[in-house]
Amino acid sequence: MSLHIKRVYDEPAKSDGTRILVDRLWPRGLSKENAHVDLWLKDVAPSDELRKWFGHEPARWPEFRARYRAEIKKNPAQIALLRQAIGKGPATLVYGAKDEQHNQAVVLYEFLTRNGLPNAAD
Repeated sequence: MSLHIKRVYDEPAKSDGTRILVDRLWPRGLSKENAHVDLWLKDVAPSDELRKWFGHEPARWPEFRARYRAEIKKNPAQIALLRQAIGKGPATLVYGAKDEQHNQAVVLYEFLTRNGLPNAAD
């Protein structure tokens, strides 16, 4: 299964497959038409409390990852929807953050790849 991560502001490509927005808030200054988002799973994103606490500060990254993984594990319904979408073919987790190394899509990608991606036949 092909799973990628990409900023929602980057140019969409056919190789993206299903583009899944994993932000709680819609990206600033981007219309839904220009985002080319196929699925918006805002409830799989970090809680407002965690998102605000993190504030994309790299020094908080290790603690953010741990807290967000705990939230993910308590949200099986949203993870099931995400796995279902990924199981249909190539997919890309898209996010709005400027920091490409410290964001929720990275944590979700790690979680999904470490816990086994679904097969396209599922």
